[in-house]
Amino acid sequence: MIRKLLVAYDGSEGANRALRTGLELAKAMGVDLHAVTIEEELPRYAATLDEIDAVKQQADSFYGQICREAEAIARGEGVTLHTNVIAGHEVASLVEYTKAHGFDVLLVGYHGRSAVTERLFGSTTASLVLHAPCSVLVVK
Repeated sequence: MIRKLLVAYDGSEGANRALRTGLELAKAMGVDLHAVTIEEELPRYAATLDEIDAVKQQADSFYGQICREAEAIARGEGVTLHTNVIAGHEVASLVEYTKAHGFDVLLVGYHGRSAVTERLFGSTTASLVLHAPCSVLVVK
């Protein structure tokens, strides 16, 4: 039984498709819909603490804005969207967050990069399908 849906959301076109699918599923099934945004790690070798603070403030502003936009889209569809921003590596953070909060389905957008890019750098989506503790719905 599906009770909790999680959308991996970064504001991209693929993430917006995943969000729209999550909204449809949440409405149809009457379940909770959540979205999580992963804030990439801060610079490791910053010259000053002020540089770290500036990057952190910029990131907080950006990720806060995309969460507010996702919440507005959900409100327009009559769905409450619970958003959260967490720091870390995309795959590891999503896997841990999914485990910690007991999600039944993780929705991720498909970006459609080339096979060469995926072979050289790996695929976030493929890694999530492999490592997530729940079902993963890849939205094309």
